[in-house]
Amino acid sequence: MLESMQTALTGLLSFQHLGFMLLGIVIGLGVGILPGLGGIAGMSLLMPFVYGMDQVSAIAMLIGMVAVIPTGDTFTSVLMGIPGSSASQATVLDGYPLAKQGQAARALSAAFSASLLGGVFGALLLTGFVVVAKPIILMFSTAELFMFAVLGLSVVGILAGNSMIRGLAACGLGIVVGAIGAAPATGETRIDLSLDYLMDGVPLVIVGLGLFAIPELAELMRRHRPIASGSSLGSGWLQGLKDTLSNWFLVLRSSALGTLCGAIPGLGGGVVDWLAYGHAVQSTKDKSQFGKGEIKGVIAPESANNALQGGALMPTLLFGIPGSGSMAVFMAGMVLIGLQPGPSMVTTNLHLTYTIAWTLAIASIIGAFLCFLLASPIARITFIPFNLVAPAMIMLICFAAFQARRDITDLLLLFAVGILGIFLRRFGWPRPAFLIGFVLSPQVENYLYQAVQFYGVGFLQRPGVLIIGALAVITIFMSVRSRISEDGAVELAPDDASSAPKRLTGGVTLAERMPQLIFALVVLAIFVYGAISSYSLSFLGAVFPLSTSLLMLLATGYVIWKIVKGQPGHGTHYDQELAARITGEHDGSSVWPSLAWFAFLFGAVATVGFILALALFITSFLLMRTHLGWVRSLVYTAACIGFMVTLGHYLTLNFPAGLLQSMVELPWPLK
Repeated sequence: MLESMQTALTGLLSFQHLGFMLLGIVIGLGVGILPGLGGIAGMSLLMPFVYGMDQVSAIAMLIGMVAVIPTGDTFTSVLMGIPGSSASQATVLDGYPLAKQGQAARALSAAFSASLLGGVFGALLLTGFVVVAKPIILMFSTAELFMFAVLGLSVVGILAGNSMIRGLAACGLGIVVGAIGAAPATGETRIDLSLDYLMDGVPLVIVGLGLFAIPELAELMRRHRPIASGSSLGSGWLQGLKDTLSNWFLVLRSSALGTLCGAIPGLGGGVVDWLAYGHAVQSTKDKSQFGKGEIKGVIAPESANNALQGGALMPTLLFGIPGSGSMAVFMAGMVLIGLQPGPSMVTTNLHLTYTIAWTLAIASIIGAFLCFLLASPIARITFIPFNLVAPAMIMLICFAAFQARRDITDLLLLFAVGILGIFLRRFGWPRPAFLIGFVLSPQVENYLYQAVQFYGVGFLQRPGVLIIGALAVITIFMSVRSRISEDGAVELAPDDASSAPKRLTGGVTLAERMPQLIFALVVLAIFVYGAISSYSLSFLGAVFPLSTSLLMLLATGYVIWKIVKGQPGHGTHYDQELAARITGEHDGSSVWPSLAWFAFLFGAVATVGFILALALFITSFLLMRTHLGWVRSLVYTAACIGFMVTLGHYLTLNFPAGLLQSMVELPWPLK
C-alpha cells in the first residue's frame, strides 16, 4: 500500500498531471456556471478528447472537472436564483435572498469555503476507506436502499410550509410525475398521455429548470430591476469565510451526509442537498431566517454536494456501479483509457485509485480559490437590469433543456413545467417537496419491488431497515414540530389560521380564493388521470402509481375543502399575487407578458428552427424590452448565436429543426 501511495504521489506532482488537472478545473468551472448543464453534459464534452490520452493525464482532467462543477454552479444559484444543476437546488432558498439583500459576496464566500472543505472531506474519506469500503457498501441491500429513499421523502415535512397537507400533495404530485413512463417491474408504460416522448419518463433537468428557473426568470423580467437591491457587494467576503469556520461542525456533519449519499448508488446529487438543508433546519434553534437569507442554508448543501463526489467514486471505482449520473460518464471515460472499474482498482491499479482521491482534494482547493478570484466580477451582474441578462440566460436554459433528449419536445415540456412552477410558486405549494418526490419516485418503486422480490414482506424486519426507518420517523416528528415554507415563514403552530402569513390573517373572500381553488382542482384532475391510467395495468405495474394517486386524491381533496371552508387566513388560502396587492407591494404588472416571450421563442423554434428562433427572439427582446438599439442588439445577438453554434459544433449537436427548415435546406450553422 505504501508503495502504491508513493507511486501515486510521484505521478500527482508531475507537471503533466497538474497541467491537465488545471485544464479540467477551468472547463468544469465554465460548465458549472452555465445553469442546468451540470456534470453529465460537462463530462460528455470531454469524452472525445480523452480517447487516446495516457491514463494519468486523462484522470487528471476528468477529476478536475468532477471536483469543481458543484462549486461553479453556485454562481447562478446564488446570484440569479437559478439552480446551476440538480445538486444546487437547495442553495437557492437562502443564497438567492442573500444576493437580493446585497450580500452576494457573503453567500458566495461561505459557499466556496464550504465547498472546499466538503470536497477535501470526501477525498480524505475516499482515501481512508478505499480498501474497507467494499464490505461496508455490500451491507446495503435493496431493502436498506428503499428505506434510504423513504428517509429522503421524510424531508418533505420540513419543506411543507404552513400547510403540511399541501406539502404532502406537492410531493405526491412529484411522485406521480416521476412514475411517468415504463414500470420498472413490468416495462408497461403508464401516465404517458399516449406520447412516445414520455415513454422514458420526464427528464430531471427539465423538471429542475421548469420548477425553479422559469418562474424566477419570468418574475425578474416582469419587474425589470437588478437582482440585488444594494449598490455594492460590501465587505462580505471575510464574513462568509468566518460563517463557514464558525459552523465547522455543521460542515462536518453535512460533508459526512454527502459522502454517505454519494456512496449509495442511486441517491446522488438530486437529493443530498435537500437532506443537508433539512438537517441544517432541524439542528438550528432559531429557524426564522431560513428561506430569507440564513447562511447555514448555504453552507450545509454546498459542503454536502461537494463531499458527494468522493462518496460517489467509491461504488464507481470498486464495483463499477456509478454513484451518480456524472460518475456514469466518468466510468465510461475510464473504459476509454483502458481502466476497468472493479476489484482491480484496489489491487493492481491501487496507485491510480489514490491518484484519483488526491486529485479530487487538490482540485477542490484550486477550484474554490479560482471561484474566489472570479466571484467579484461575475457577481456584478446582480446589479445589471435583469432584462439585459435575460436573453442569454433563456438561451442557456433552453440549451440545457435540449440536452435532455435532443428533441424539440424538450423545449415544449420545459414550457409546460415552467407554467406549473409559476403556479406552485404563486400559491405556496412547495416546489422542493415536488422535486424530492420526483427524484425519489423511481427509486422508491424500484427498490421496494426488488426488496419484496428478494426478501418478501420480512424485509421490514432487517436491522438496517429498522435503523433507517427510525431515522425517518425522527425526521418526520421534528418536521411536524418546526416547519419552514419556501419564503422562509417558520410555523410552530398546528395547521390552522394562526399559522398563516400575517398579511393574510384577516381572511380573503371565496372569490379571491378562486385562482387557488382552480389550481387545486387541476392537481386533483392529474391524480384522477394517474389513477385511471394505472388501473388497467398489471398489479406490479399499477400498484405504485395507483396507490399514490388514490392517497393524493384524499390529500388534495382536503386541501380543496380547506380552501373553501377553512378558517380565515388558513395557510391553503395563500396567493402571492393577492398578498402583494393587499400589502401594497404589487406594482401592477403581470407575469404573463414575460411568459409570453417564452411562448414566442418556443413557437419560433417549432417554425423556423432553434438557431434562427434564438436570433429572432434575442433581437426582438432587446429592442422591445430594453430599448438597446439596433447596433448593440445585433452585436449581442451575434455573440450569443456564435457561442451557441460553437458549443453545438464541439458537442456534435443537431439543433431542433422547425417546420420551415424541414422544407428548405439551410447552411450548417443555421441548422
